[in-house]
Amino acid sequence: MNAKRPRLFPRGAVLLCLLACLAASGGCVYVSGRGLFESRTRPLEESVLYGRGKDKILLVDVNGLISDQKRQGVFSLKTEPSLVASVKEQLDEASRDDRIKGLVLKIDSPGGTVTASDVLYHEIRKFREKRKVKVVALFMDTAASGAYYAAMAADRVIALPTSVTGSIGVVLLNVNLYGLMEKIGVSNQTIKSGPYKDLGSPLRPPEPGERQILQAVVDDLYHRFRLVVEQNRKGLDLTRHPELADGRVFTADQALEAGLVDQIGYFPDAVDWIRQEMGIAEAQVVVYKREGAHRPNIYAQGELGLASGTEINLIKLDLEGQLFGGGPVFMYLWQPGL
Repeated sequence: MNAKRPRLFPRGAVLLCLLACLAASGGCVYVSGRGLFESRTRPLEESVLYGRGKDKILLVDVNGLISDQKRQGVFSLKTEPSLVASVKEQLDEASRDDRIKGLVLKIDSPGGTVTASDVLYHEIRKFREKRKVKVVALFMDTAASGAYYAAMAADRVIALPTSVTGSIGVVLLNVNLYGLMEKIGVSNQTIKSGPYKDLGSPLRPPEPGERQILQAVVDDLYHRFRLVVEQNRKGLDLTRHPELADGRVFTADQALEAGLVDQIGYFPDAVDWIRQEMGIAEAQVVVYKREGAHRPNIYAQGELGLASGTEINLIKLDLEGQLFGGGPVFMYLWQPGL
């Protein structure tokens, strides 16, 4: 009888090492002598993409759903900062560098929650006004709804020829499960202090007046969106052109003709405009990154980008968490695939 050969490594150890390698390749953890999964947040480091001179133009990515919720890393081993927190951190870092003369926001986003979009707009505008620098919003594939809202904080908006933008409006995504619950014999046993305390509940038929209450909230948030656009797009009257704010999206050419963007171009056009406006002959284009991250060019995704390996985006996990993890959410969002 042949004796069994002893295992060199327990199966559990092999699996743990495999997960560690996969996670590390996604950039969500790193190995150190203090533990296998290091959770300490490393400071931002500046990296020069190209250019020369003492002056700098900072590139910041605004990719994916605009939210103030943390993003989950690979295998949930580590969370990444929310998009709002990441942009805020980079703006704070740039505020301490007097050599930063301009900011390019490279936007590829369908929008996000109402509050996160407004906070992002506020932080960008505050940075621009405090530092007296020029800010350009550069639209990539999509810069819709809340992403367009945030872009209103920029001095100039440039869209790539193939960009899609617009979708000015508000949506409250909600479902009603009452009919399904009846079929499977489940009843609603909610106890409440007033008739509208469970406003929008999916567990019962809507009460009279509920839709009007929610519509009034949507209308108020929509009014704020329109106000932000009209304040920052001089000469654009959405009352005279209601089709620009009925939720539809536009190609770059359509947006330029309507006055929603200033120019159709590419990244070098954004840099050239900032140099001309700030009166600088040359400048370095820089990004902020974590230790160990690699950013070979301006089109490589940043830490929170969809190509970073830290986000499984095939089924929009981040969006699902927003919409179904904490109840109804008012959104400045264009997401027709839901």
